[in-house]
Amino acid sequence: MPKVCFVTGKKPISGNRVSHANNKTRRRFEANLQWKRIWIPSENRFVRLRVSARGLKTIGKLGIERVLADSEKRSRKA
Repeated sequence: MPKVCFVTGKKPISGNRVSHANNKTRRRFEANLQWKRIWIPSENRFVRLRVSARGLKTIGKLGIERVLADSEKRSRKA
């Protein structure tokens, strides 16, 4: 399972770990992903999504119905 947010599309990025002596080594910044069961009233069922904390806020603001419709548009476009 890829570490990608279903709503926002956030995924791991890379950068540098910098020591006190200013030595740089590569590291990976992971997205803050959570598995959540979300109720969809129109389908009368739960779905299990891997979403970031930002994605949860988006679902809370816009509603799961609109988020699912937007994600379906994105998947058709690709």
